[in-house]
Amino acid sequence: MDRAGFGHTVVEYDIEVEYVATRYQRRAGSARCDTGAFSVAAAQSVRSFHRGFKDYYPTPLVALQRLADSLGITRLWVKDESRRFGLDAFKVLGASHAVGRFVGQQLGLELEQISFDFLRLPQTRARLGGRVFVTASDGNHGRAVAWAARQLGQKAVVFLPRNVSAARVAHIRKLGAEARVTDGNFDESVRLAAETAAQHGWVLLQDTAWEGYEQVPLWVMQGYLTLFAEAIEQLGPERPTHVLIQAGVGSLGAALRAYLREQYGDSGPFFAVVEPKNAACFYQSAKTGDGAPKTVTGALETIMAGLAAGEPSTLAWRILRDYSDGFFACSDGVAAKGMQLLGRPLPGDAAVVSGESGAVTTGVVACLCHDAALRGLREKIQLNAQSKVLLFSTEGATDPDMYRKIMSR
Repeated sequence: MDRAGFGHTVVEYDIEVEYVATRYQRRAGSARCDTGAFSVAAAQSVRSFHRGFKDYYPTPLVALQRLADSLGITRLWVKDESRRFGLDAFKVLGASHAVGRFVGQQLGLELEQISFDFLRLPQTRARLGGRVFVTASDGNHGRAVAWAARQLGQKAVVFLPRNVSAARVAHIRKLGAEARVTDGNFDESVRLAAETAAQHGWVLLQDTAWEGYEQVPLWVMQGYLTLFAEAIEQLGPERPTHVLIQAGVGSLGAALRAYLREQYGDSGPFFAVVEPKNAACFYQSAKTGDGAPKTVTGALETIMAGLAAGEPSTLAWRILRDYSDGFFACSDGVAAKGMQLLGRPLPGDAAVVSGESGAVTTGVVACLCHDAALRGLREKIQLNAQSKVLLFSTEGATDPDMYRKIMSR
């Protein structure tokens, strides 16, 4: 890789980015994957489903004008998911939609015929029968599946990696689910969940796809369309020039990229994926430029627990490979920087309580704008005084002890 403008070590963090999607397409000469499943019409349908939930309301799109001024850009918006359905993270949108689609499939109903109240009816539960929903998670997705299962009066079993925090386990158990902490990392927990589901005839509700298992992950990804539709509506006539999104297995980022293409066509904003460097499977996949997804192995240790995935979702990889402009891999210090910028705002800006995985994109933008060593990279992606940047804080303080520790520095 050409190191000019890449891989800089600045104080306590490093940032790496490489542009590979267009290069891959030029060399391969193949058509890009279809994004029709994430159309504006699909988003309207999914949002209509979520509107039927009694606690639904659009989460805030926070305009941080003072921070934008300090970074030398025109606008900075952060979509604050810390208040989503009282679960402190966006994941419940995907899990609830997948459950709704599963129920519809089992009962021969379309999504438009299913509501929150319908899911809770004793008759619905009786027709559905006893089900066990099983998944693997670093915390937020498992909590969302546990919540969704409880709405149906069903059982949930959540497998978690060995380094999961006690707080994340407690959140899941509080919702009545069984939490099983494994001896492996996230990807090994996914395989164990799939094997257990197959062994017992349980319903696997996973947010990552692999060959032979893509329908449920697609439903999960489509559930996130509510989040994006809200953001576009809240932007009004404004249009972002840059969008950065964090990635673990990549489902959120791929859904967003596909939706933006459906919304804006090929003239959409600059789009980049952000990952922790110890679990940067998309960055490593893009770095090779051969179009094939790559796996990162090992402990995958990072404070960004929600992004600690070493294997890309097959659905997500195809979209992000074909349509992303760049991929960032960064150290934990970048996430901590973002948390502090959001949680201790400049006078005049609102505070955003953002966890490690939620704040990393803010940290990346701050590093790009503030660090002289990254000037070449900043110019390459045209991040400048005319830029309008849209970010997504995907979680609140889902690990309260970690949040207090970082904010006290």
